[in-house]
Amino acid sequence: MELIKNYLERTEFESYEDFKKNFKLTVPADFDFARDIVDKWAEIEPDKRALVYCDDSDFHRDFTFTEISHYSKKAASYFKSLGIKKGQRVLTLLRRRWEYWIIAVALHRIGAVLVPASIQLTTKDIAYRVNEAKVKMVIAIDDDFVISQVSPLKEKCEGLRHIITVGDKKVDGFDWFDEKFEAFEEDNTYSGLKNTDEMVIYFTSGTSGYPKMAIHNRTYPLGHIVTAKYMQCVLNNGLHLTQADSGWAKFGWGNIYGQWICGSAILGYDPVRFSPEGLMKAMEIYKPTSLCIPPTMYRFLLHNGLEKKHVESIKWFATAGEPLSGEVNKEFYNISGHYIHEGYGQSEGTPITCSFQWFDICPSSMGKPSPLYDVAIINADGKRCTVGEHGEVVMFVKGGKQVGLLDKYCLNGKMTNPVKDGIYHTGDVAYEDENGYYWYVSRNDDMIKCSGYRIGPFEIESVLNTHPAVKESAVVGRPDPLRGQVVCAVIRLTDGFKQSEELTKELQQYVKKNTAPYKYPRIIEYVDELPKTTSGKIIRNALKVD
Repeated sequence: MELIKNYLERTEFESYEDFKKNFKLTVPADFDFARDIVDKWAEIEPDKRALVYCDDSDFHRDFTFTEISHYSKKAASYFKSLGIKKGQRVLTLLRRRWEYWIIAVALHRIGAVLVPASIQLTTKDIAYRVNEAKVKMVIAIDDDFVISQVSPLKEKCEGLRHIITVGDKKVDGFDWFDEKFEAFEEDNTYSGLKNTDEMVIYFTSGTSGYPKMAIHNRTYPLGHIVTAKYMQCVLNNGLHLTQADSGWAKFGWGNIYGQWICGSAILGYDPVRFSPEGLMKAMEIYKPTSLCIPPTMYRFLLHNGLEKKHVESIKWFATAGEPLSGEVNKEFYNISGHYIHEGYGQSEGTPITCSFQWFDICPSSMGKPSPLYDVAIINADGKRCTVGEHGEVVMFVKGGKQVGLLDKYCLNGKMTNPVKDGIYHTGDVAYEDENGYYWYVSRNDDMIKCSGYRIGPFEIESVLNTHPAVKESAVVGRPDPLRGQVVCAVIRLTDGFKQSEELTKELQQYVKKNTAPYKYPRIIEYVDELPKTTSGKIIRNALKVD
């Protein structure tokens, strides 16, 4: 049996035109991911593989859906014993530990709201998220850096009740999930929540302020059927690898929801730090059947000795996060015999456009629109662009709701509807060619895309501007052959300070210390004046380099 057939009228299509016209998603009245996917697989195929976990220390453990169901029910009992209830928000900092899958399913089972976060965040970043989301519990990996960042949270977050740790060792002062949860009886109840209730919250970076919450409802996993089945082409009883930290929406795209609905197991490769050699070794040993990693990782693999033996088990290669150069795609094809298929989307939703299986690869293109959404490119007047005309990628949403797309934003306690006058604005500029392919041009704001991360300049500027040497700063993205873009800080120094290599290193370390380290400026430039409008606003576009 294939569970995906419970949600699609048809699963196979003869052409993209057939797919676009006849794709029909059926949404049950009360979809419950824990009950309808995890527990259902455990019922009909008790030995079906769900997760293959491994790390760089040669630790390896397989989990069936029966085991994920069993352990998540125990974890649900444990969380309830701590007072976690329906609708309450729980923040996780778990990298790719095997416990993440158990914890996520347990929270979905209870009806608590999962708030994934990156392990690179500092205390300031985490406290902001805990306070903004009114988080009741934080679950953190036993990494020394992460523990040092979560330890002060109780003093900074009034509503936070519990901090528990996950990992191979007990951390003094915290309850240890791995020691506690298995002692509890299974909780066989379900949340009873509605489809419209909250399920997952991602914090998405902005250009003019702190990150805002993108809130997804309980039908969100169904939107990722397109991600798994048609973008990543996962196989029932196959093994899919998406290499992403559990704190990012990319993890939700490729490591749990759509893949499990489609019957594919997940390869949870969990290095402490990414290395191309480690990834190649894991692929050679565990033999995934489908792969989705950012363009940056493909470039690193090629630059570090990728051979066919590392990827010969893989039938489908996908990517998203930034455009992939045709040269990289061609070089990869020469080694693997396969092209890489590109997709485009956001934390706010699921893939918006893809290089689907029915048409030839068009290198660096975004592909064509997903049938899940009514996608178009519009100009400043709100009219559909002509061929070759640059405009904003948008989605037309009927009735105000769309499966896969966030329900609402929240910032400073204020909820806002992401759909305005029936249109969801992506903020991305693109154009359509004569064959219907979309081509990415830029953000229509100042968002920086570095190695698959979306980085807002405001957070970096707000840190730099607190350093005594910095009078004012502007942060922009600069092109980089490996990472797509890197963060560049253009700084006007305070009187009495002079530019130097020592000061540059000091400022870089200052940013690393006071916000997530991946946001630090790899390039720092010094100027006497920053370009500004007549109203005094810095003109970032004048600082950018094509």
